[in-house]
Amino acid sequence: MGLAGVFFGILVGWIVGSQQPGGRAPAAAVAPAAAQPAAAQAPAAPPLDESRASAMKTTAQQNPTDAVTRVQLGNMYFDAGRYPESVEWYEAALKVNPKDVNASTDLGIAYYYMNQADKALAQFDRSLDVDPKHAKTLLNIGIVRAFGKQDLKGASEAWQKVLAIAPGSEEARAAQQALEGVKSAHPDIGKN
Repeated sequence: MGLAGVFFGILVGWIVGSQQPGGRAPAAAVAPAAAQPAAAQAPAAPPLDESRASAMKTTAQQNPTDAVTRVQLGNMYFDAGRYPESVEWYEAALKVNPKDVNASTDLGIAYYYMNQADKALAQFDRSLDVDPKHAKTLLNIGIVRAFGKQDLKGASEAWQKVLAIAPGSEEARAAQQALEGVKSAHPDIGKN
């Protein structure tokens, strides 16, 4: 329980800042559940701008090869906490542009928020097939492993990769803090 609280405090600040409209990071990170590690919980969601969503849906329907609008719709629904609808739009975007690592990672995060940790991890694997050094994907793998699968060793391994490939980045700072939290709560993790 204490470990979940440590992670929650460390990661939520970074996560909330990375998911703000207009300042959205290339791929979002997830916030783990503090009280119930098995169930994903997202930060409080702003309401969806239905008229903007409707206009964007019309644009998407008129332009079947427009992946950008589909990703934007996925982001809007994700930010509003409407994960099943965000999944539909991220999947539609990936049908048009299967190499969009950010949309792929956001899709994985949406799966996690829908309590589908295995599906999230499988999607993150697809993201890494596109870009094996995608720091946000690796950071999220650690979070899902820690909170969705209770696999602290696997989470630590993912966060170590973030530090190796993206030193000095926001993701590396979040990964370092998470690793420190794991080490302080579970000093035996990583010792073999």
